[in-house]
Amino acid sequence: MLKSMTGFGRAESTRGETTIVVEIKSLNGKQFEVNLKFSPLLKPYEFDIRSQMQQVLQRGTLDATVNVRQNGATRPVVINTDLAKYYYQSITMLANQLELPQGDMLNILMKLPEVVTPATEQITEGEWKDVEEVLQAALQDLDMHRQDEGIMLEADLIQRIENIETYMGKVKELDPLRKDRIRQRLEGLLAEHVGKENVDSNRLEQELIFYLEKLDISEELSRLENHCRYFKEILKEADPAKGKKLGFVLQEVGREINTTGSKANDAGIQQWVVLMKDELEKAKEQVLNVL
Repeated sequence: MLKSMTGFGRAESTRGETTIVVEIKSLNGKQFEVNLKFSPLLKPYEFDIRSQMQQVLQRGTLDATVNVRQNGATRPVVINTDLAKYYYQSITMLANQLELPQGDMLNILMKLPEVVTPATEQITEGEWKDVEEVLQAALQDLDMHRQDEGIMLEADLIQRIENIETYMGKVKELDPLRKDRIRQRLEGLLAEHVGKENVDSNRLEQELIFYLEKLDISEELSRLENHCRYFKEILKEADPAKGKKLGFVLQEVGREINTTGSKANDAGIQQWVVLMKDELEKAKEQVLNVL
């Protein structure tokens, strides 16, 4: 099972006069990074929020908003007059520049962020438990999106690896013909420049064996086959967080493909090597999204 690092989760709940809204957007990332925006009332619980997010999501670049709104007048409020004055001056200047009517300025100012805030700086333990429940619901919603996208990622990655295995089979078919062509070419050159009757057949055979061993790609193809098989075995593992491991295996796959292409010295084989490289790059792009 795979999980993607991209997804979106949202949860909302109203308890009495309090509305709690949590929204989380996740993109791929090498580590766990979160841009967290939350109501000032939740400042004492910032570490708990980040910790719970990391436990569920593990890795990725996140944008998260945790908002607590008081719908009624059950709590005293504080008006930030300095901030309201700053907003007023900025809005008035903009209205004058654009020649717009200022309208009901007080009503506008009261709705701007942080102008009106609860008088208390903390929420109760019971209210924090409510926030935790909504946070967990949003995290689970995001996690489900990650799982759904992971299913599509896994199918695509399997297809890429199977394509590489198919092209590798084509290379194996061409390899014996390549060796015969090399042998014939070398024998022809010797016959042309030295004369066939002047060639020591035993020495020629030894030199051909030495030369062909340098160009032999059987070990590379064997390792490539093993890497592809191991890649598919990792996909079957229960742990969903295996994007880095898959990336490391693809590095090894790329190394064997490149060595095969450089040693083959054959136009027909090189065409299949190019196709394998193309599939490999597509797989690498997809693995970047895997948790």
